[in-house]
Amino acid sequence: MITVAGLEALMGVDAICIPTKSEDRSFTRSMTHSIVTKLMDKFKFQKPLIPIYTPMLYKDEDWKAQVDEIYKALKSYHKVAFVTLGDAGVYSTVYYLLDIIKNGDAKLYEASKVIPGITSFSYASAKVKKPLCIGESEMKISLLPKRDVPVTTIYMRPHIGMDTDEVDPRGEIYTFERLSFLDEQIYKGKPKSIKGYMTLLIDFFFKKQK
Repeated sequence: MITVAGLEALMGVDAICIPTKSEDRSFTRSMTHSIVTKLMDKFKFQKPLIPIYTPMLYKDEDWKAQVDEIYKALKSYHKVAFVTLGDAGVYSTVYYLLDIIKNGDAKLYEASKVIPGITSFSYASAKVKKPLCIGESEMKISLLPKRDVPVTTIYMRPHIGMDTDEVDPRGEIYTFERLSFLDEQIYKGKPKSIKGYMTLLIDFFFKKQK
């Protein structure tokens, strides 16, 4: 289910960093490795594959160790990719790593690019031909077991000309207009009123500082 943009990125880099749960850096416990090798076979390209040990314990030292491995790879290769499953914006390791890179190497952070993928729930919806939201309905993602956690709110399908007084940001809100078009506009904050149909507002939750 890789996107065209994702495939082009993998074909365009010098090496690919592959997460693995195996402490010995083998790929025996890496679903990502299986997917990437099949892609390379199918689309007839080869890249060096660099194992990145990801124990999934959600510890700062583990994320820092992964960033160190990426830095090490960049000493040997000009451009590298770090592969995630699904979409990087939904419960992905990549933003823990990007936060560390942002604080340690602002130039590398600015040069980095996050490529959106396909979420498991979008894929699940398509498999059973059931919409996640349609018409005047909403979609909600909840953690299990349920608990009180920070929430990101996405505001979609606003009417042209409507004011945004009812949008009460609780985190950092951004406005996105005509995404993926040549004249797309992205800016922090919200407009006084909605200018165009293809407008999206996202109120990103605040991360807890450690």
